[in-house]
Amino acid sequence: MTLGNVQSLALKTGMGMAETFQLTVNGTEVEVTCDRDTPLLYVLRNHLDLKGTRFGCGLGLCGACNVIIDGRAVYSCDTPLWSVAGKEIRTVEGLADNPVQRMFVEEQAAQCGYCVSGIVMSATALLEHNPSPDEHEVRTALDNNLCRCGAHNRMVRAVLRASEASS
Repeated sequence: MTLGNVQSLALKTGMGMAETFQLTVNGTEVEVTCDRDTPLLYVLRNHLDLKGTRFGCGLGLCGACNVIIDGRAVYSCDTPLWSVAGKEIRTVEGLADNPVQRMFVEEQAAQCGYCVSGIVMSATALLEHNPSPDEHEVRTALDNNLCRCGAHNRMVRAVLRASEASS
C-alpha cells in the first residue's frame, strides 16, 4: 500500500478532513481534495503525478524535495497543503529547457541523480533572484541540499556556467 493509498483510506474512514484547494502548479490551475495538513510533496507525487520531486528525509533537512514557491526554494516534505493555496508552485517538471539543467548535464554534475531535482530548483531560485552570483553565493544557496555522491564542485560549476549562459 502506498502512502497515497493510506492517505486516501484515512480520508474515507474519517481520520482526516478532506478539503478542496486551488493551486497553480507549473503555470496550470489545479484542484486538489485532501487533508489540509498533507505535505505538498505527497500532493505533487501522489495526487498530481509529478514524480520529479523526491522524498529524501521527510524532515526538511536534505533538499531532495525542493520546489519553488513564489520564487523561493522550499522543502515540500514539511510544507502543509493549506500553506500553498493560491501560491505559484514550480517543480522540476515545470522548468522545461532551463539553463541550470543544461549545465548540469554538460558538467556531469549528477552522479546517482536522486537529489538533483531539488538542487536544480535551489539553483534556479538563486539565479532568478541573483542572476550573477559569485561562487560563495552559489555554495551558500546549495548548502541546504545534501548530496552524498561527491559532485558538489561540479554542481557549483554548473550553476556558475548557467549564470553566464543566461547573461
